[in-house]
Amino acid sequence: MQAFTNLDWDWGLRRLPHALVLKDEPWDRHRTVLLILGIILNVLLLLGFKYLPFLFSSLQPLLDLPIPQERVNWIADHPIAPLGLSFFSFESIAYLIDVYRGAPAAKGFLPFAAYKLFFPKLISGPITPYHQFASQWASLRFPNAQLVAEALWSIAFGAAKKVLVADRLGIFVTLCFDNLVRAGSGDLWLATLAYGLQLYLDFSGYVDIVRGSAILFGLHLPANFDYPYFSTSIADFWRRWHMSLGDWLRNYLYFPLGGSRRGLASTCLNLLIVMAIAGIWHGAAWGFIVWGLLHGMALVVHRITEAISGPKSLWHSFPGVILAWALTQAMVFTAWIFFRLPSLPDSGWVLQHLWGYTADVQFAQKVYLDSMGVERLQFALLLGLLFLGMFCLFVLHRLIELQLNWPLKLLLVPICLYTVWHLAPKAVYPISILIFELGNCRSKIRAPTPTPQLKGRATQTKPALYVGIENRHQGRKLSISP
Repeated sequence: MQAFTNLDWDWGLRRLPHALVLKDEPWDRHRTVLLILGIILNVLLLLGFKYLPFLFSSLQPLLDLPIPQERVNWIADHPIAPLGLSFFSFESIAYLIDVYRGAPAAKGFLPFAAYKLFFPKLISGPITPYHQFASQWASLRFPNAQLVAEALWSIAFGAAKKVLVADRLGIFVTLCFDNLVRAGSGDLWLATLAYGLQLYLDFSGYVDIVRGSAILFGLHLPANFDYPYFSTSIADFWRRWHMSLGDWLRNYLYFPLGGSRRGLASTCLNLLIVMAIAGIWHGAAWGFIVWGLLHGMALVVHRITEAISGPKSLWHSFPGVILAWALTQAMVFTAWIFFRLPSLPDSGWVLQHLWGYTADVQFAQKVYLDSMGVERLQFALLLGLLFLGMFCLFVLHRLIELQLNWPLKLLLVPICLYTVWHLAPKAVYPISILIFELGNCRSKIRAPTPTPQLKGRATQTKPALYVGIENRHQGRKLSISP
């Protein structure tokens, strides 16, 4: 994927001969109206299912809207958004724009429905253009033995990444970020690093399973990750992270906004707009918007730095590359805090207590020893070894270009699946962790309304006749009555 900041408009038009914004092109008014209507309907679909409660709760204090909070809560609780709605809508918008630009439309409802409802990619992508998918139908055939081995290996390796590593990291991340006041500064640092690794391994493992499943059907879906945590700039990061989303943002937002053809100031504004929309697309909360704006500002800084730096600048030396990598990853992992804690009070709490905050005396025992089975230092070393393993794979695949042959992959498939089956983390926490969690989760008091508290902080209001404690991890509400 090409970075937003490294593309000029002329290059984009050569790659996209049917670009949406062209001068002196006699577009048919009817087709334009249909395009706008289709985009609006897809956007309204997203707004209706995902963003209405967020919009109402955000705009009500500013505009003094006569909307009762009970109605906003009803909208948030009752309509159930279809799985994969964001990916579904983005693919539909891409199809409409591609056809408007001149690409051939689907020849019938069945091919288009097969594309939209192809189950491996339906929930979380990758975002696949229709014509890339449909072009494979003409030569569709049963995969040979080598492709079957590649598919099974992709499924097994993706399952190992997700279940054995990402899910275990997720237990630690959940315990830390759901007990913010109990966790110390070192715990918050480890939780932030663990979440970045968890998110990558979980999503990339899912994509490996999806791509492997598609190969078994004789289809090839686009890659979505390319070792993003070894990128040396934020633009390089977006070439390697969620690549199908980056392609969509570039082709259907960045280019139509003008790309980089109108000068540096306009380019920077376009980058901010694109990344803000990327943040909103991920979820209906201010934390996602802040996450998108942080990435937008980082892209702006990178663009300006490239404009004022020469070919012999510090960034092209070996120390400069190491420094650029460290700065890029520091920005990426810091922004993950807002992604994991989209509530701004919670994410703000983490940023304010990354230094000099002491953990609860029971935190290390309950979280590290009882839940993870290791001490804090050992867990930190395990994160370092995990990152080192990822670096070794990066060197083997990207620099040396060394790959396992397909018979060896086929031999490793049952070993991986058997290991996943036996070593998968249990869904139920140990009883000591459950008790620890029940004592620290947010309480709902049916008495005088307590002051809003951060996650994990004990309420200051005494219960009158009834206390309801919501256990987020077990997904049930426990009621304690006198």
